[in-house]
This record gives sequence, C-alpha cells and structure tokens, in this order.
Amino acid sequence: EWKPHEGNWEMIHFHRQRTATIAFLFVLAISNASSLSLISNILDPLRVAQKNIVHSRHHQACSIEPQHHYHRAFRPQSSQALYAAADNKDNDDDNSMVKKNNGISWLLTLVLPLWLVYISNQWSRSSIYYLVDFSPTAASFNAMNVDVGFSQAQYGLLASVAFTSLFAIASLGAGVASDRVNRKTLTIASTLTWSAATIGTALSQSYMQVVICRVIMGLACAFSTPAAYPLIRERVDPERAALASSLYGTGLAVASALASLSILLDTQLGWRNAYNVVAAYGLVAAVLTALLLKDDPKEPSSSLDRSNDKSDALVSSNFMNEVWPDVKEVVSTKRVQWILVGSLFRFASGLTIGVWSGTFFRMAFASHEAEYAVAQAAISAIGASCSGVIGGLIADSLVAKASKTPGVEDAIGRRLWVAVAGSILAAPTWYFAVQNGNSFETAMIWLGLEYLVAECWFGPTISTLQSTVGPKTGGTAQGIFALTGALANFAPSILGIVYSQTLQGTDELGAMLSDFLGIAVSSSYIISAVCFALAAQSATPTAPHDAMKKA
Repeated sequence: EWKPHEGNWEMIHFHRQRTATIAFLFVLAISNASSLSLISNILDPLRVAQKNIVHSRHHQACSIEPQHHYHRAFRPQSSQALYAAADNKDNDDDNSMVKKNNGISWLLTLVLPLWLVYISNQWSRSSIYYLVDFSPTAASFNAMNVDVGFSQAQYGLLASVAFTSLFAIASLGAGVASDRVNRKTLTIASTLTWSAATIGTALSQSYMQVVICRVIMGLACAFSTPAAYPLIRERVDPERAALASSLYGTGLAVASALASLSILLDTQLGWRNAYNVVAAYGLVAAVLTALLLKDDPKEPSSSLDRSNDKSDALVSSNFMNEVWPDVKEVVSTKRVQWILVGSLFRFASGLTIGVWSGTFFRMAFASHEAEYAVAQAAISAIGASCSGVIGGLIADSLVAKASKTPGVEDAIGRRLWVAVAGSILAAPTWYFAVQNGNSFETAMIWLGLEYLVAECWFGPTISTLQSTVGPKTGGTAQGIFALTGALANFAPSILGIVYSQTLQGTDELGAMLSDFLGIAVSSSYIISAVCFALAAQSATPTAPHDAMKKA
C-alpha cells in the first residue's frame, strides 16, 4: 500500500493552486484569443516550480516504492481500484499516465483544439434556427425558407427529425469507432465533413438539397464528442478530469451565443453568407486541431488488445454482434443506468429551453427583440461557461477531499452531487423566468441565474461516466450518452404538439406557453436530480478489468 508523505502533499497543494489559475485564464481566453500567449507566460513559472518539486522528491519517492511513479499520489482511492488491472499490465501504462501531469499541455494541446471543434459542431447544427423567417414580410436574402422554398412543417422536419434520427443512429456507431480508430483523424475528418455540408447548405437551391446536407451534417456531428471525452479521460489526471470535461463543455455555451448572433450575420450578409462564415470557422478549427492536438500514442486496437479479426468485424455484416457486448458492458452497472436516465431528462430540459425560449421571450417582449438577442448571447457565453468551469472545480475538490477521508471507498461518485444541486436550483429559477407579468429585466435576471446554476452538470457527469466504464468502452459509453441527448430532442416536439392542440379556440398564446414551459421544464429538472442522486448513491462499481476477466 502506498502511503502519503510530505513531498506528495506539497505537490497536491501545488496542483490545486495551479488548477485555479488555469480555470481563470481559460475563461479569459474564451473572450480574447490573444490571452493564450498570456496564459503561457504566466504559467511558465508554474512549470518550473513543478519540475523542481518532482526533481527534489524523485529519489525519496523511489526509495519508498521504486516500481511506482509519483503520479499515484493524485489518484483517488476509488480510481486506484478502477485502474488497478491496467497498472499491473506493464510499465508502459504507468509511463503513459505520467504524461498526464506535464504542466498545462492538456489545456493547450488537448482541451483547446477539441473545444474549438465542439463550437463548430454546435454552431453548424443550430444556426438554422436563426436563419429562417416565416413572417409575411420576410425576404429571400435573409430567410432561407423564402429563398429555397419550404413551409413550417418542412422546417420542423428539417430542424429536428432529419438531423436527430440519423444523429441518434450514428452516435452509437461513432462511439464504437472511437474505441477502435485514431481519434485525432476521426475528429478532423468529421469536422471537415460537417463544414463541407454547411457550405453545401449555403449553395442549395432546393429543399431536398438542404435535407441531404442536413443529413450529412447529422452523421458527421455524431463523431465529435465520442472521440473527445475518452481522450480527455486518458490524457488528463483524474484530479482534474471534471474540470477538463467542464472546460470542453463550455463550447456548447459559446456556440449557443454565436448561433444567437447569427441573426446579425443574416441581417448584414444574408443567410447564405452567414452559413459560409460558420463553415469557414469549422475549417479553421480543423486546421488548428491538426496542428495542436497530439496524436493517439498508439493505435486503440493494439492498446485494447483487439485482434485484427475483431477490427475487420467492425465493417462486416456482424457489426452488431461486435457492438452489443460493449453496449452491455457499459450499461451493466446501476450507476451508469441512472446517469443515462438522468441525462435523458436533463437533456430534455435544456433542449426544450433551446427550442422554445426564443419563441416565448420574443412573444412576451416584442419591443425588446434586439435586446433579447444580445442578452441571450451574453447569458449563454458567460453564465453557462462560468457554471461549467465552477462545476468542474467543485466536483474535483469533492473527489480530492473524499479520497483523503478514511473509510470513503467511492470518491468518484461525489462528483454527481454537483449535477444534483444544479438541477434542483435550475427548476425554480427557470419557472420564475417564464412567469407572465415579468418585466424584461426581471425575466433576463432569472434566465441568467438559471444558466449559472444549471450548466454545471455536464463535466461532472461525463467524468463520472468515463471513470465508471472500462477503458475499452469509453467511446461506446460516450456514444450512448449522445444517444440520450438525441432521444431528448423529441421533448420539444411533444411540447409543440400539445401546445398547438391546446391553443385551439383561445387567444392566450403567451400565458399558455408560459405554463407549459414552466411546468414541463421544471419537472424534468427535478426528475433528473433524483436520477443523478440515485447514481451518486449506487454501489461502487467493480473495477472494469476485473469484471471483464470474470466474464
């Protein structure tokens, strides 16, 4: 058994201080790309300090337990159980884990390029919501529905079913593929593909051409996050896993803000050129990813001891026979099951807000449409990003504290209490945000508070999921997680059907929508909180490697 000594606690204290510094500087970089050079300059002394600490303690650490490396000091007790079999496999695994502690390389050469790609992913898929206009005065220059020629019903199919159904089907396959192929190549290829589909949309002259481009985009977008989160799990120290996942997750908030501001691009450049701007950003993100993101250190097939026959089966008619065992392994624990159910309801809340909040607030505050667009962009970029970063920091601190508490066997599960708290607090803040009779300022304050407390769930949930499943199925787990998000896309559609049927014979449009949004979204938040709490309290999962040996 390894036991802490003075030098290890010195290193732990050092890492905590540096993590707080990284979080602050990363948020700064979100608003100013030139801040990346400032990050490097400020953290150079930290790199030197870390090297000095490691060098001064090296011989002492080796004398205590020569076969172990200093990085074991930062593992929570539960993580030691999860990684025990992998550590005993050979010394190469230990060497790869040591790389997790090399300065801030995980931030600049891992999280940053994946974050840029994630922004492109979300911006490309959601920009369509702001480039249509079904008002009688809409012009073809600014409204793609007028220029291309499609109705509200066709738009509904285009925005939801055409994208979501194929995205859902592809998500699981994307997760399995990320466990077997080079994930850097997969990320770059998918980014180039959805960027090309975005350009194709800008060039489309008919509704069917737009549908085809939307289908291709959905297929490509499915391959992004299943490759990203396993990379983060493997290359970031467990002490900072939730923070890294949360930083990556802020890409969704930034993309939501950019999508809202696409209205300004539409007004100035037209919908076709707005799409070209979105595509251009995607191409730049792909190039930067090629330059910054480190390649997989070894082929996943060899690191996972996959035989050539199994790799060939991936493209054979027995594909599902190869996939299904991985799926069963992922969902075999109660914790993963409750995480997936809770994520389904949490996604349903967020997607319903995304689809219907704009309609409600423009209806409720028709004279503040421009102010609402700017306020929504600011709330999405600042409130949601801060929520994600703070949530990751709190989650990691809970794990660090629990790992040093005698008798605590499951430190990893503590992260999920951040998601529980976020969903509980989000329910009332959202309910008050959509109440009739609010002034515009009051509604935006409540909306800002809702984003600030709600978006802390993503990083802790993902890092807990990835820590729970086996190393061979991280991509599959992420694909299933993405599948829950795809299924949750039907929640806004169901609300729309119920809303339209209830409106027959009444003129209370705003009041009806306020009630539906307040009750439906808040209830979904509460259900997700209950599911995350049950996941946090689930029994400590058996170490993945041991489970596979028993099987």
